Amino acid sequence: MKRMERIFSVPLKGGAVTDVYSAFSLAELHESLRAMGSSMLFVADDNTERFLPDWAERVILPHGERWKNWESVDRILSAALSSGLARDSVFVGVGGGVILDMAAFAASIYMRGARAVLVPTTLLAMVDATLGGKTGIDYGGGKNLVGTFFPAESVLILPDVLETLPEREYRCGLGEVVKHAFLSSSRRLYDFLADNRERVLGRDSSVMEEMIRLSLEVKIDYITRDPEERKGIRSALNLGHTFSHALEAAEDFSISHGEGVAWGTAAAFRVGRDKGITASDYADEAIRLIEDYGFDTSFRLPGNLFPSFMDAVSKDKKKKGGSVKFVLMEGQGKPVLIPLDEDAVRKAVLS
Repeated sequence: MKRMERIFSVPLKGGAVTDVYSAFSLAELHESLRAMGSSMLFVADDNTERFLPDWAERVILPHGERWKNWESVDRILSAALSSGLARDSVFVGVGGGVILDMAAFAASIYMRGARAVLVPTTLLAMVDATLGGKTGIDYGGGKNLVGTFFPAESVLILPDVLETLPEREYRCGLGEVVKHAFLSSSRRLYDFLADNRERVLGRDSSVMEEMIRLSLEVKIDYITRDPEERKGIRSALNLGHTFSHALEAAEDFSISHGEGVAWGTAAAFRVGRDKGITASDYADEAIRLIEDYGFDTSFRLPGNLFPSFMDAVSKDKKKKGGSVKFVLMEGQGKPVLIPLDEDAVRKAVLS
């Protein structure tokens, strides 16, 4: 059987390292997991259970953001205890970002830290949720307000599973990929997306793996330059996210994360252009690329939802010293963090 290929080794907070592997088949992925030799608990939802091996000890949760809560984590921990897992046991998350965040969170607090291996099954999870060591659940109306830093020891990516994704889920991941294109100090990912739009949207297998690699390279570059998150460099990865998380909360999570990020990134470019931080031609070009991938940048928040939107902004977990800073762009690969007053936010999301 062809062996998995290690494509990245990512240094993270506290000297931890996450190895990222690309698998060639589901059977190969299962065999690699079995070879780890430790007791395991697989965590999946009712959409991703089909990717589990027959021999897997498992806990299956309902799918969706609304289940990213203490109740679900308690189910994982109870299953781990009932199965006799120890500190050297492995929690294997198989699914999208919701499942992976909760599986890693449960691993981080079980017996003060077990082991975590993540198998992303959505594009969004492959390029975003699996790296960086952030775990968590939603709490008190805020997204990811409770959690830990607990890097997975391995991330196992199988690009072929993207063929099974519903269209909206696939596009959700594209929102993060397009965001990464602006953050890169080079234009490799940007040009790749511009040149391969039809093949990317058509999920051409010959471009999927390259797109994932290029997108991961951007995130890994920011992580490795600030592994301890002390320099503020990694905060740039939140481009579009403060707008997005507030929109998701205000809309009771009926907006997908990727759609929210794409909309929030466009909002950041509009604010940057209005404030003279982003050159108009670059902002317009960036917004066109977002629109070329089918995202609605013209959506405006209904006025009656603005108070709840601002309430969500005030609960943003990235707030420091009582101030929420938004990521804006001076140009390609040149993010800046700037606090915005309520009027600037209102103009960006309402008018």
